[in-house]
Amino acid sequence: MKFSRGLAALILIVSFQSQLMAKYLYKDEIIHNPKFAKEVEILGSELYEKTGISLRLLMLKKLPENTPVALYEKKILQNFHEPTIVMTFVEMDSKVDIEANDHSLYKYFNKKQVLSPVASTAQAIAMAVIFARSWDDFKQMSGDSGGTILPLLGNKTKKDQLLGKYSGAMFNGYYDVSAQIAAAKGVKLEHASADANKNMILGFKVLFYGFLLYALYLYIKNRRAIKRKLDENKS
Repeated sequence: MKFSRGLAALILIVSFQSQLMAKYLYKDEIIHNPKFAKEVEILGSELYEKTGISLRLLMLKKLPENTPVALYEKKILQNFHEPTIVMTFVEMDSKVDIEANDHSLYKYFNKKQVLSPVASTAQAIAMAVIFARSWDDFKQMSGDSGGTILPLLGNKTKKDQLLGKYSGAMFNGYYDVSAQIAAAKGVKLEHASADANKNMILGFKVLFYGFLLYALYLYIKNRRAIKRKLDENKS
C-alpha cells in the first residue's frame, strides 16, 4: 500500500511539473526537445508577465479528421479566459496558422506578415517581376513579405534535420509575434533581445540569396524562350 501511494504521489508530481512546462508550449506531438520547450516557456512567460497576453504554441502531428485548423484552434482557445493567441503547426497537413480568442489582439501583431511565404521585400519584388500577370498582381505580390515561418519551413532539409527545421521555424515565428506584441505595448523583452535568433537570421540570408540567384536564372531563361519564340514566328 505504501508503494502504491508513493508511486501515485510520484506520478502526480511528474504530471504537475509537465503541466507547468507545457504552459506556453501547450501541445507538442513532434519535437520533444527540452531545450526548445525551455526557450518557448521563458519567452512566453516574460511576454505574459509584461503584456498580459498569452502566446501558446501547438506542435501537432495531424489534425482530427475533417477538422479545419482554425476550428481546432477555436476549440483550444475555449480553455482560456485571459487574452490568448495560439500559433499552430501541423506536420502531416503542412499547415501553419495563428488565431486569437479576442479580435482586438490582432492589432498587436501583423498576422499576414508573419505567415507570408516570402522573407524579404527584395525577394517579394523579384517574385512579382517573374510571376505577376498584371499591375494589381505586382503590387500585391511585391507588398507581401516579412514571413518568419514559411520561408524556413519551405527550405529543403535531410530527414534527420526535419525536427530542427520545424522547431527553428516555429520559434522564429513565436519570437516575431512576441516582439511585435511587446513593441505595441511599449515594453522590452529581455529574452527576445538575446542572440537566440542569429541562426534564423543566417537562414533567411541563405534562403534570400539562393532565391535571388534562382529568380535571376528563371528570368533569363524566360526571356530567352520568349526571344526564341519571336524569332521562330518571324521566320
